Amino acid sequence: MSALWKPAHALALGSKSLTRRQLLEAAGLPFEVVDVAVDERAIEAAFLRGGRPTRELASVLAEAKALAASSSRNGVACIGADQILLLGDEILHKSPDIADLKAKLARLSGREHLLISAFAVARDGQLLHAEDDVARLRMRKLSARQIDIYAEAAGDAVLSSVGGYQLEKLGVHLFEAIDGDHTTILGLPMLKLLRWLRGAGMVRV
Repeated sequence: MSALWKPAHALALGSKSLTRRQLLEAAGLPFEVVDVAVDERAIEAAFLRGGRPTRELASVLAEAKALAASSSRNGVACIGADQILLLGDEILHKSPDIADLKAKLARLSGREHLLISAFAVARDGQLLHAEDDVARLRMRKLSARQIDIYAEAAGDAVLSSVGGYQLEKLGVHLFEAIDGDHTTILGLPMLKLLRWLRGAGMVRV
């Protein structure tokens, strides 16, 4: 048990993301991983029909994951998290293959896009808090050859990233300007999450 964490509280992460697990571990937060199954595309479709601001989708997905995790962990504060990429008003999703990835990078080339990362916390089927954060990223103007070289070097690992890049790895080569919290770009806005956990009395510092 971390000295920073108050042992009276239990924490869980409802996410398959290795990066999110690493962020919590690096912050000294003890947690268990809960496997949750939510139909993200169905939730997205219903959300878009409702006419709400697109930015809110990340929080809606994070809430669904937090609530799903909390249904199987009594008394445990369960974190759900999600991230969306907006190119203008369009939501871009993870690429299923390298060909789609290259086409996506060609669209992002020379343009600014937004990464919106959200987290939600639920306990015993009740939503306690949800919040998001936004990062603005401008990709360099890339030639088709440069995209080919990057895709070959990065490999299939970047298919797990909504933008087709991992900024903490080779993806850093693609950008000319970045404005935003690094952890937001990685998929979990840790400064806002830690602020909420402090306010809830779960951490000592």
